[in-house]
Amino acid sequence: MDISIIVPLLNEAESLPDLFAWIERVMAENHFSHEVIFIDDGSTDTSWQVISHLQAEYPDIVKAIKFRRNYGKSPALFCGFKKAEGDIVVTMDADLQDSPEEIPEMRRMILEEGYDLVSGWKKKRYDSKLGKNLPSKLFNATARRITGIYLHDMNCGLKAYRKDVVKNIEVYGEMHRYIPFLAKNAGFDKIGEKVVHHQKRKYGVSKFGLDRFVHGYLDLLSLWFLTKFGKQPMYFFGLIGSLLFLIGIIACIVMGCVKLTALHKGIPAPLITNSPHFYIALTCILLGTQLFLSGFIAELISRSSADRNNYVIEKVI
Repeated sequence: MDISIIVPLLNEAESLPDLFAWIERVMAENHFSHEVIFIDDGSTDTSWQVISHLQAEYPDIVKAIKFRRNYGKSPALFCGFKKAEGDIVVTMDADLQDSPEEIPEMRRMILEEGYDLVSGWKKKRYDSKLGKNLPSKLFNATARRITGIYLHDMNCGLKAYRKDVVKNIEVYGEMHRYIPFLAKNAGFDKIGEKVVHHQKRKYGVSKFGLDRFVHGYLDLLSLWFLTKFGKQPMYFFGLIGSLLFLIGIIACIVMGCVKLTALHKGIPAPLITNSPHFYIALTCILLGTQLFLSGFIAELISRSSADRNNYVIEKVI
């Protein structure tokens, strides 16, 4: 099969017939064998009835999964990736703002130019500037800085992947925003970008609020930390803990030497415990010890993890 198209959705009953007809027209024009996988993320409107009708009419093309409640976009994509069978896997939103017309060129970039992943870039957007554009630019600038992946629109829903990519990454929580980063960490580092046409929403309203940007930053920091220190937490906690412990010990030794020198010379010296520096040094020792022990315990947990040797193998001879 040439292409699997995964469409996560929440309350998009009005958009689905138009979107499916649009996909079918593009696939027919390019003679692609394909499947369309709808993931209903707990819709409360008639989305599932529309999908059921499409599946009954096109049983060889339409596949669908319905969640009992709303879990989020990442779980929807995870289930879609597991079900996909096409050589190229495409994800797109159900709100008609992503154009299926972009799919043939994205597929060509993967097959002919060797990209593992091609991400869409909505260069000209039709969202409100303050509501989405400005926060999106700030978010993407931070993501580029931390991940080292220079995409203008990392969170664009329209993406195309080589099949191996989606079968070797795990999308969880709200990490759908960072699929290019997950792919890079799995060894799929040839990541491209294509300017795609963005359209105004035709039906309904957006399901995402401004809180997604706050969550996005926190998720990005978590993912960066887990990627860098997830399998070797002692490198982080142990290093900082050791430094704090040494600073505290050295400070205590210095204060003790100053006290002994003063006593040796017969100079009255106040009690060490009367100095605020003593308590700062003691705090450093306690924090350093706790961080070191935290790193040690995290290392033990990491070494007993079931996926500690979970590596992506490209070829075997």
